[in-house]
Amino acid sequence: MQQNDGQRVFYVSAIIIAILVALGVLFPVGFGDVATAALNAVSRLFGWFYLLSVFGIMVFLLALAMGKYGKVRLGPQDSKPEYGFFSWVSMLLAAGFGVGLVFYGMAEPMTHYISPPYGDVAPESAESARYAIQYAFFNWGVHQWTAFALVGLIIAYYQFRKEQAGLVSVVLRPLTAKRPGLQRFNGALDVFAVVATVMGVATSLGLGVLQTNGGLHAVFGLPENGFWQFIILFCMFLAYMASTCSGLDKGIKRLSNLNMIMCIAMMLYVLFTGPTLKILETITLGFGDYLQNFLVMSLRMSPYNGDNWAQNWTIFYWAWVIAWSPFVGTFVARISRGRTIKEYVFGVLFVPPLLACLWLGVFGGTAIHMELATEGLGLAAATQDNITVALFKMFDLMPFSGLLSVMAMILIFIFLVTSADSASYIVAQMTDNGSINPPLYKRVLWGVLIAAICLTLIASGGLKGLQAAAVLSALPFTFILYMMVVVLMRELRKDRKLMLDGLYHHYKEMPVGADAFEARDQAKEEGMAPPEEALKQDDEDVSGTHTMATTRPKPQS
Repeated sequence: MQQNDGQRVFYVSAIIIAILVALGVLFPVGFGDVATAALNAVSRLFGWFYLLSVFGIMVFLLALAMGKYGKVRLGPQDSKPEYGFFSWVSMLLAAGFGVGLVFYGMAEPMTHYISPPYGDVAPESAESARYAIQYAFFNWGVHQWTAFALVGLIIAYYQFRKEQAGLVSVVLRPLTAKRPGLQRFNGALDVFAVVATVMGVATSLGLGVLQTNGGLHAVFGLPENGFWQFIILFCMFLAYMASTCSGLDKGIKRLSNLNMIMCIAMMLYVLFTGPTLKILETITLGFGDYLQNFLVMSLRMSPYNGDNWAQNWTIFYWAWVIAWSPFVGTFVARISRGRTIKEYVFGVLFVPPLLACLWLGVFGGTAIHMELATEGLGLAAATQDNITVALFKMFDLMPFSGLLSVMAMILIFIFLVTSADSASYIVAQMTDNGSINPPLYKRVLWGVLIAAICLTLIASGGLKGLQAAAVLSALPFTFILYMMVVVLMRELRKDRKLMLDGLYHHYKEMPVGADAFEARDQAKEEGMAPPEEALKQDDEDVSGTHTMATTRPKPQS
């Protein structure tokens, strides 16, 4: 039955994706206009809902990490992290940020410098420079990782601690089990996740190909046309197929580590060859403004003057990451086995955003200071004309510009390869009943399909429409996130109650305020079996002490 479910998800997903791609190919302009209009309408009507939801998820995750469930491990309570911290963070960055950070690390702050958020300050001024860094930090900061972190946490909990399939439908099964009318939608949830992932990855890969072609044109003068875009995509396809065949530990892990090393090296080079003191001051001030205005920016809208900045930037970002969360969250879950909820939440919510803000501060700060220091330098104009080549224009003003540009394109290439590789892995997992090691043929098959979809959309000009359609999926998935939170809290309470019952079974009493996890570790040190296992294995003993147990206070969950 499970095998049939996996095949059904595969075929239904493939049919829906084929229909959407056909619309993008046959009617690229019309499909793009309709999808974009629908996305704008949803963002305008439900922007407030996205802001409240992302902020609420962030508060929930922090409360969970700091509360009584923070010591729960994503796996058996005795398990250890599967990947070292450096590799873990490297893979988080590769899946979550990808190529976007390389391209927009300089261009987004410069864009806000030219057109300040909400029109609060004068454009291209010292005030707009400060505002630009503040809002760039906000857009790439903690909020952007909330949906990824939530989905990854819940999938990892089910996959490694409950030993069940890492699928959205499996997570929600406790809510649908007693409602026959809802059970029929279980498979639809998995199809939804697959379709959103493939559309998102295909459009991101396609946009990355176009941007890489723009970089090659800016640096080496190669023409921007379909032939070179095909060559770029074909090279990426060969690279991520080789990575896919190598497996998670050898492929994605090694590429992600290489990317992290190159990112740090490039960031340090720009820091020390650019206006170093100004950059450090910019980063420090940026963090101060970000923290000081954190709550205001989190919930800021423009109901009185009709300004569309939040809709075009923050709300679009939040919708994109929610739509992207089935893919990134499932991948984050796969690499997070053995970490406690506290380690996981603080690692995922704060480490990648910290690195992103440092990158934005270095590259965005360098570009803005160059523009402020030299009138008519042209970086602002270059960003407005073609955002994909703005970074390379900045490199032209620095020592060893050619080497920097080549490194940037290698970074972009590897980020795209790791994104496509991890996507083919996760989609194969979703269509293989949630297996953590899906068969190679499925990984290869989805890798081929993603490349074919990408090439078709590039040739027809249908990328933007499919991207808008992918982002539209964020609205229904936000409600699914809420349901997943309800299920997670129920399961955590059950887990803790089982542990406390086991402790009563061992010790006959438990001091008020005792930490269940510390008591469990103490029992292990004393040579006893873990309490929850003893409780399961010794039903007769538990029933024999039932009378005594009823005289003690009831364990609190």
